[in-house]
Amino acid sequence: MVKKSITVTDQQDKWIRSQMKTGNYGTDSELIREALREKQARDSEVEYIQSKLIAAEKSGFIDRGRDEILAGFKDKLRANGEL
Repeated sequence: MVKKSITVTDQQDKWIRSQMKTGNYGTDSELIREALREKQARDSEVEYIQSKLIAAEKSGFIDRGRDEILAGFKDKLRANGEL
């Protein structure tokens, strides 16, 4: 594991200390590592959503209206015995 030194604001330090007092973290490093893991997961999710949106934009627009789309979904559900 690599050892790092970071600088935080007074407000961030106060929050870190309050989280440590809950007993959920043994060290401030544990808290920082968890925060980084959550940030990495959120970034991955955003990248995934962006890639899906880009793919959808590139696929073009449809010419069916809302009612036609809903009817199509209902037809599929009926065919599968789910409606």
